Amino acid sequence: MIRSSSQIRVRYAETDTMGVAYHGNYLTWFEVARVELFDALGAPYTGFEKEGYFLPVLSVEARYLLPARFDDRLVVTVMMLQKPRARIQLDYIVECGGRKLATGNTSHGFMDLAGKALRPPDRFIDLIERAWCDVDVVV
Repeated sequence: MIRSSSQIRVRYAETDTMGVAYHGNYLTWFEVARVELFDALGAPYTGFEKEGYFLPVLSVEARYLLPARFDDRLVVTVMMLQKPRARIQLDYIVECGGRKLATGNTSHGFMDLAGKALRPPDRFIDLIERAWCDVDVVV
C-alpha cells in the first residue's frame, strides 16, 4: 500500500448560499491529493506528459456522508491499495476534525496523446516498487 494525505481549506467560492461545499469539488480535492501523491513518489504529472504519457480518468465514484462547509480544514487521503498494471486504482477518504465526510475512488489508464493505451513507464513501476509496503506506509 502507498498512502498520502493532503490538507484542503474549503473556500467560500466552493460553497452554496448555505455554506455547504458543492459535490463536484470533491473530485477536485481527489485530484489535489493524487497529484501530491505522485509528486511525493518522485513521479510528477508534468514528467509523465513530457515523456508522452497521459493519465485520463477512466472511472470515478464518490460517496457523500456528511457535508463539508466553508472554512473547514479537510484532510484528503489517497491510497494505492493494488500495484498498477495497465490501470491505476486509487481510493480516497475526505475527513474534517476526525469525521469522515466522503469516500471515493478513481481509475486511470496510461495513454499517449492519440488515446492509445500504454503500459506504465518502467521508471514509474520502479518508484512504486521502492515505495510499496505490505503495511500502511505514508509518503
